[in-house]
Amino acid sequence: MSTAAPYRSTPVFTNQTLPAALRRAHSTKEGVWALLKVFQGSILFTVEESGESQVVRAPGAVTIVPLQLHSVEPLEQMEMQVDFYDQAPDSVT
Repeated sequence: MSTAAPYRSTPVFTNQTLPAALRRAHSTKEGVWALLKVFQGSILFTVEESGESQVVRAPGAVTIVPLQLHSVEPLEQMEMQVDFYDQAPDSVT
């Protein structure tokens, strides 16, 4: 079992504070995984290359692999945070 710990975390974002850059296609860098955690409400997480989308509801999370183009869109009032890792994180739901 992995015991990866994040090396950096974003602030907790709300609908009002979610940066525009996260709402359009973006990716992590090579060798960087992310764990997007939803604390309140729900978001639509879309993998741009495949076009696959999933609703992530609180309390829920989705793992983002290195270089994966993705976008995030709030579906209702929400709170979310992203943790960054240098290896695959344990999923937290």
